[in-house]
Amino acid sequence: MRGVFSQPSTIVVLLLLVVFTVTVVVMGGNGDISTSFLKVLGMTLCLCLAAVAMDLVWGYTGILSLGHFAFFGIGGYCIGMWIMYARTEAIVEVAQASAALPPTASEIRDAIGTQIFGVVGGSEIPALWFGAHSLWIQLALIVLAPGLLALVFGWLAFRSRVTGVYLSILTQAMTLALALYLFQNDSGLRGNNGLSGLQNIPGFSNTPQSVISIWFFVASAVALGLGYVLCAWVVSGKFGLVIRGIRDDENRVRFLGYQVTQFKLFVFVLTAVICSIAGALYYPQAGIINPAEIAPIASIYLAVWVAIGGRGRLYGAILGAATVSLLSTWFTGGRVPDIDLGFMRILWVDWWQVLLGVSFVLVTLLAPKGLAGLFDYLRLPKAVRPYKGEPKEVK
Repeated sequence: MRGVFSQPSTIVVLLLLVVFTVTVVVMGGNGDISTSFLKVLGMTLCLCLAAVAMDLVWGYTGILSLGHFAFFGIGGYCIGMWIMYARTEAIVEVAQASAALPPTASEIRDAIGTQIFGVVGGSEIPALWFGAHSLWIQLALIVLAPGLLALVFGWLAFRSRVTGVYLSILTQAMTLALALYLFQNDSGLRGNNGLSGLQNIPGFSNTPQSVISIWFFVASAVALGLGYVLCAWVVSGKFGLVIRGIRDDENRVRFLGYQVTQFKLFVFVLTAVICSIAGALYYPQAGIINPAEIAPIASIYLAVWVAIGGRGRLYGAILGAATVSLLSTWFTGGRVPDIDLGFMRILWVDWWQVLLGVSFVLVTLLAPKGLAGLFDYLRLPKAVRPYKGEPKEVK
């Protein structure tokens, strides 16, 4: 762990994160920042954490996973199930308190099932919700569910030595299969309706959203800081050298006697759990989660953020995710004036996706190290800057 804090980039990132968190909390407490924008900032920190995990598995290990946002969604569903169940249970108990006879546990459970699944024509609580009544069980599932899925999938894929574009297609197929399953009404997770009302935290009905949003923002900042330190620790020592070697020449690392499958499996599972934790913090701030959040396009966005920020640099992942997320909020929020060209009208709500795609292509072709690579170039003394080609990496 000592090597982590000897890296200047880690210290700078943590200091900036602390300053940013304190500033936002003070401004939010004084009412200088709206609650909705405070939630946007909190969600952005969660996306940054997911991008850091993506950079570890792709930028450092060379596994282009197009399914990591599925783990992000699993974390959201796990915490969402507890929020919906506990909140509905409280509502049902209040509604039945005036009954002549006190309701039995079975009657309360039936009423909860009707309230939650009536929208999809059901009334029974599926077996999938076996731990929804307990916050501790759901918190454990936030780690165990994506970890087990990543372990099984990764073991099958890495043991068969599936690499490159084939592995990317496999991860995307896994994500698509999961999303299609969740779209079904009998999936046990309310199908296309998803889980809603997640901003109403059970037990805090009298606490204003302005206060709850600050709590989640601080929790997101702490999670990002801890996740960054953990990932920086993973890539700082001998383990980091091995996974970089796997990224650059997997067969040579295997020839040297290293268990490549185990190294890749560890990183794949670890990053899946990190993404799940990020999702568990993200969706209570978003207020809703549905299967569209797990669609393959979301995982592609995650890779785009890392590419724009700078693959192979953890701080680059944060830079890319924060930049794209905030720009997306700005362009799609209706605050940017549309452009009338006479023969056509550019509506930024629609054209933002095109702009993002063009940015990804330009960064890939002209600046392979992304925005973080630009910072590296500016940090180099002019005398040692390369005349042409990519700038040298600064550590």
